[in-house]
Amino acid sequence: FFATQHTMERYDRAFYAPLVADLSNFGTWTENGALTATERATGIWQRALAEFRPHAQSGEVAERLAPFIERRTSQGGAAPSD
Repeated sequence: FFATQHTMERYDRAFYAPLVADLSNFGTWTENGALTATERATGIWQRALAEFRPHAQSGEVAERLAPFIERRTSQGGAAPSD
């Protein structure tokens, strides 16, 4: 069934590499530090946070939102927290 046209047309979109799961064999997993899923997930979010760069428009958007936030806060809304 793998060589059928239907399968081959969809193969590249039907499967994905898991974000956290380690699919290597036991020996390779051990050689690479035997990280648990929790440890791998922690590394992923820490890398994502370290590599994050705000969009150039972030400051401009914040300036445009400031009057709205002030108005809504004065109407009884909670002030945004950082």
